[in-house]
Amino acid sequence: MFEITATGPNRLDIRYSGKLDKDAMKTALDDLIQQSEGIEHGTMLFTVGDYALPSLDAIVLEMTYIPHLFKFIKQFDRAAVLANQGWLQKVSELEGLLLPGLKIRAFNLDQEAEAEAWLSGQS
Repeated sequence: MFEITATGPNRLDIRYSGKLDKDAMKTALDDLIQQSEGIEHGTMLFTVGDYALPSLDAIVLEMTYIPHLFKFIKQFDRAAVLANQGWLQKVSELEGLLLPGLKIRAFNLDQEAEAEAWLSGQS
């Protein structure tokens, strides 16, 4: 499952769980790009439930979207990741170190209030 909700003019909330195949990945990436149109200095709240790596053909498809994804990333300043898997939290924060202009901070699933405060710059 991959759901994207625009919760404000510069905010996307994304919920992900399970495993994405090629068709689900295409739908998710197309929705992500479409819903991010017009966002500047945006924030994202990314909630990860039961995580499974996407299928190989989904990963290959994602690679074809790299130019679009770099443009997408530049539209956002902060992303909070809610996940209970420690390794996923670490990888998310490492990704934030590698992407200039985007700060990523990971939180446990029960720390949504802290994530919201961080996204709004209150912590």
